[in-house]
Amino acid sequence: MILAGCSQSDANQTGQTQKDELVLAIGGEPKEGFDPTTGWGRNGSPLFQSTLFKYDSNFNVVNDLAENYKVSDDGLIWTVNIRQDAKFSDGENVTADDVAFTYNKAKTSGSVMDLTNLDNAEKTGPYTVKFKLKKPQSNFIYLLITTGIVPEHAYGDNYKEHPIGSGPYKFVQWNKGQQLIVEANPYYYGKKPFFKKITFLFLAEDAAFAAAKAGQVDIVSVPATFAKEKIAGMKLVTVESVDNRGITFPTVPAGQKTEDGIPVGNDVTSDIAIRKAINVGINRQALVDGVLEGFGTPAYSVADKLPWWNADTAIKDNNIEEAKKILDQAGWKETASGIRVKNGLEAAFTLYYPSDDQIRQSLSITVAEMIKPLGIKVTTEGKSWNELERLMFSNPVLMGWGNHDPIEMYNLYSSKTKGEGYYNPNFYSNPKVDEYMEQALRASSVEEAYKYWKKAQWDGKTGFSAKGDAPWAWLVNVQHLYYVNEKLDIGKQKIHPHGHAWPITDTITDWKWK
Repeated sequence: MILAGCSQSDANQTGQTQKDELVLAIGGEPKEGFDPTTGWGRNGSPLFQSTLFKYDSNFNVVNDLAENYKVSDDGLIWTVNIRQDAKFSDGENVTADDVAFTYNKAKTSGSVMDLTNLDNAEKTGPYTVKFKLKKPQSNFIYLLITTGIVPEHAYGDNYKEHPIGSGPYKFVQWNKGQQLIVEANPYYYGKKPFFKKITFLFLAEDAAFAAAKAGQVDIVSVPATFAKEKIAGMKLVTVESVDNRGITFPTVPAGQKTEDGIPVGNDVTSDIAIRKAINVGINRQALVDGVLEGFGTPAYSVADKLPWWNADTAIKDNNIEEAKKILDQAGWKETASGIRVKNGLEAAFTLYYPSDDQIRQSLSITVAEMIKPLGIKVTTEGKSWNELERLMFSNPVLMGWGNHDPIEMYNLYSSKTKGEGYYNPNFYSNPKVDEYMEQALRASSVEEAYKYWKKAQWDGKTGFSAKGDAPWAWLVNVQHLYYVNEKLDIGKQKIHPHGHAWPITDTITDWKWK
């Protein structure tokens, strides 16, 4: 079926008719709408809105709406000057008032955006904004990269359904549950998009794939199960990601409870030898080849290959003998049952996964088989997310993360975030790691911060990586897979984040018909 606003000739003709329109089926519908102050665009491109800064393909910070910025010596004041030629899609000028309004609105939205360290944003000139922080925060730059600017004059209760912005495309029509139609923004100050109109179809995986085979879409995102099929006139594009999957291990003994009475701790996984042995014993490449059908990479951290990743943390895995040696030295004795025992405690636990996620189920079952020869018995079980929220503080769980902001490492490994939602469910704590991460946040530059983020992972003696305390066993990074019209050039894709957005559209102004 082709929805309103789309036609096969518009989408796929190579020269005889229109080729300035595209039809895409690249992921789920943004149920909460298109308001950046509540999170729209933070894991991809806000599309309708500009951001102050952006990443280039090598993760260097470059200007977008902003012309420059400076940080005060104490790290508390960030001053940003914005360009004076930017207009919203309704023709109104973008000014410092709009920037300050956006951030102050986002601060109070109660959304996934963490602006708790922002005291306020205020205009200090027609095109100058001052951000006042409560304490130094080097990664504040990432909030300036991911937050789209909204117009104060046109912002209201229905903005999320009728967005206005200064980005490369303007909103035209949203048929909920069906499609979104956008057109090139005639006022856009940046590189003019090649394509004048784009239609996003909201289809289930099977229907999206069928639409691609029928020649009705120009780009479709697909799971690995579809990626080895052939579609006439389309090519498979694989994109590296930090859309990772890993096992979180409780690092404290059982017996504690949260204020809400939820059990905390696990007597087996609180032994570092168990965690290290599993990290060394599993075969990550086999997980990629078997579970992901080759469409992925082994994962060693939450931020593989990003600028703040410490490459020294990539351990040698698939070493059963080394894993057994770790367990032997820690006092986990082999028994006739095949399950190791230490002080009367069996090396056994349940590994939980979201019951509606086939990949996480397969990873869990395969990992359980991989580490069985170590003498560790793992039972796997699927649960709803509501159930996992009560289980994850006291049991290993197959999770997924991956972001373009190093603050994710702080959220997962800081002793200050223990048990905060899905952050640090391990109840992990290491004073030296805390010290490094605080130094990273107080750093005077991004480059200086990178040094401390890397030391928090592994400084040669300690860290939160598998070489250190190993509170996680990171398993795989899932490649993002797209069938793309063979006449369409989508530019150079940078490493994608966790798949809750449309990261492929981040390069949309570089797309062109070949």
